[in-house]
Amino acid sequence: MTARLSLYQKAENELYKMDSSVKTKFYDFCHQFRLDPNHPSLDLKPLKGDGRIFRAKIDRSYRTLLSKAGIGKDGVEQWLIVAVRHRKHVYEELTVAINRITGEIEFVDLGVVGQSVLQRAGVQLTPAPDEHGDDRDDAHGKASGDSPQPAGGAPVPEPPSPAPVAPLLAGCTVEQLRTLGVAEALIELALTVTTDEELDELISGAPRLTAEVLTGLGAGLSVDEVEREITQPAAAELEPGFEDDMAAALVRTAVTTVDDDIRNVLAEGNFRAWKVYLHPTQRKIVERNYSGPARVSGGPGTGKTIVALHRVARLAQALPSGHSKPILLTTYTKNLTADLRSRLTSLIGQELLARVDIKHIDQLAQSVLNDNIAPGAQRSLLPQERALELLTEVLFEHDERRWSAEFLLDEWEQVILGQSIATRQDYFKARRAGMGRPLTRPERAAVWKLIDQFTLRLGMGRETWAQAAERAARLEMERARKIQARGELKEAIGGGDLIHRDATSSAQRYLSHRYRHIVVDEAQDLSPAHWKMLRAMVAEGPNDLFIAGDTHQRIYDRQVTLSTVGINIRGRSSKLTLSYRTTQEILDQAAKVVSTTGYDDLDDGTDSLTGYHSLLRGPVPEMIACADWADEISQLAKALKIWRQEITRPAEDGTVRDPSGAIAVCVADGDMAGRVAADLYQRHDITTATLTKDGPQGDGEVHIGTMHRFKGLEYQKLAVIGVGDGVVPRTSIIEKYATSDPNRYERELKKARNQLFVATTRARDALRISWHGQPSPFLPV
Repeated sequence: MTARLSLYQKAENELYKMDSSVKTKFYDFCHQFRLDPNHPSLDLKPLKGDGRIFRAKIDRSYRTLLSKAGIGKDGVEQWLIVAVRHRKHVYEELTVAINRITGEIEFVDLGVVGQSVLQRAGVQLTPAPDEHGDDRDDAHGKASGDSPQPAGGAPVPEPPSPAPVAPLLAGCTVEQLRTLGVAEALIELALTVTTDEELDELISGAPRLTAEVLTGLGAGLSVDEVEREITQPAAAELEPGFEDDMAAALVRTAVTTVDDDIRNVLAEGNFRAWKVYLHPTQRKIVERNYSGPARVSGGPGTGKTIVALHRVARLAQALPSGHSKPILLTTYTKNLTADLRSRLTSLIGQELLARVDIKHIDQLAQSVLNDNIAPGAQRSLLPQERALELLTEVLFEHDERRWSAEFLLDEWEQVILGQSIATRQDYFKARRAGMGRPLTRPERAAVWKLIDQFTLRLGMGRETWAQAAERAARLEMERARKIQARGELKEAIGGGDLIHRDATSSAQRYLSHRYRHIVVDEAQDLSPAHWKMLRAMVAEGPNDLFIAGDTHQRIYDRQVTLSTVGINIRGRSSKLTLSYRTTQEILDQAAKVVSTTGYDDLDDGTDSLTGYHSLLRGPVPEMIACADWADEISQLAKALKIWRQEITRPAEDGTVRDPSGAIAVCVADGDMAGRVAADLYQRHDITTATLTKDGPQGDGEVHIGTMHRFKGLEYQKLAVIGVGDGVVPRTSIIEKYATSDPNRYERELKKARNQLFVATTRARDALRISWHGQPSPFLPV
């Protein structure tokens, strides 16, 4: 090998969208380049505009743009691929530089900047010389702003010059943009922008920090606010002369190294999954050493899960060898656990993956119970629906009408089990913050009697999931107490530190905690018992617990203050405000759903979506009022067919994208999901795949599922239907709690709001919300 190749993120995204044949040719190009960069077939030549950028041939139509990045420690020449594109779109005015704030290599492409902006700045793009002059002339005419010629040959009269318009960023100076980290090649252009549309075009081709800064300024943030919220968190400590050291800059730049294993990724057509990008702000959170439990919060699409995965990778790399799964990665649901496993596998090799235990929280509780009971003595788990049926029977037999089965189940799970209450006297003294209507002492006595009857009916062979979690928490807390007592005894007699061994061995059970580090994703959905179990599973100390979550996405009624379960995160909390997944227009719409409600921060504080924004722009979400159900389905089918046409429209190079899994329909409940699927197929010949806990079931291109099932998923285009009054929220909530239990009523409304918020933020590019009758009161229409 005479050259080493790395991929810039922009080039990686371009490759992801290309046909598999182009990807295969690209791999062949990489193989040849690594052997001999100067091979005649590659036609390697520098651009005239920036001599640090070279173009080379992939095939007759496609070109790779590269930049030299110094010499590696092993003496091998390093090259960075900054773009992969059709030869018609290679211009001389492309530039590469080192950002003065982050120290990263930045590629600037003026080819995507609006023509009006280029003209005002006096910039004329020049196509790079190529052996195919026919296409070059066409590209040049379009890019340089030449007047079009009619068929008869007479020139088209120039339109009158429009009245001058004030620049959009009129309050900013060149020096301020330079201080904020805007790429030098884009500063003058940014100051000539006059409309949001022009700014969007400029941002679409800008390096990441430049795009974030300009987005913030365009959204109305002051220069000081942008510097504090965007520039400073991304800043790196740079040595004098850094702007000329491309080799050092390459180390600071998020890239993918091109090696032989990349061929498999290219062949699978899943190029983007090769690497999970870390923004500098996220990287600081991942790499920091914490003195105790730490938490990262942020709205949908801000990268909390990405941060959690990289945190696991970082901990696994730092761990000494010789340990059996000393790191736990956990979340609430089974399907999210499978996704975490898949994404982590793409980040770290099998050797490091062997150090990580990946389990959803209830699976973890079951493993604790299995470790502490004799074979064959396991209890069967009772679904929530069956538990409610048993409680309804108890209420009927005692002629009790003051409370519903749902109320009793919540009281049992969140108060009695949540606080591990074992006696009636302890229940009399228990805190019930956030549980709705207060209970007098006689009422608590009656509730205790009803729940006692319920647990007797469960018997010794059955238990609910919440009951199992509480029992597992007690077992782990007892184990932690024994470990601590053994350590204190050993210290008292002059012993040393405890040796970490395989925690699954019964002989070693009380020598150490199960894990050295625990990372939790979707933390807002865990119950008090879950948190107590996790706290007991890892010794208190540096980097013990890392928690990622967003209380705006809490879709289960489990409000927990971490300090009450022994987890102190004060001073070790970070917040992500930049969405990488959803357009600003969709975020604005989704934020209105939850803007009137207060949210906790998991630690006696409040949380909000203030400062939450996106670099992506797109169409304003559609709000569709329909005449009736048939009309709503008919309009939905029409929209789905249009979306499919848009996704499958051939690209410039002739490639056609597979629409499967790119479009989805979200509904309020399972019954509606089945009805929609049947109507779409029978009336409009549209096939669907139903989302289940094990993933999509069926071979239809359009995915369909409930709001609960969309947690953690994302789609290019999403329709949320049936969002009518009485459906979101359910009429039963209003009838059951509006007057009898106002506090519980507000909790149920917030849960319904959160479900709609989660649903709407699963959309990346296009969102459509429809209803018939009156719209949901949560919709700002």
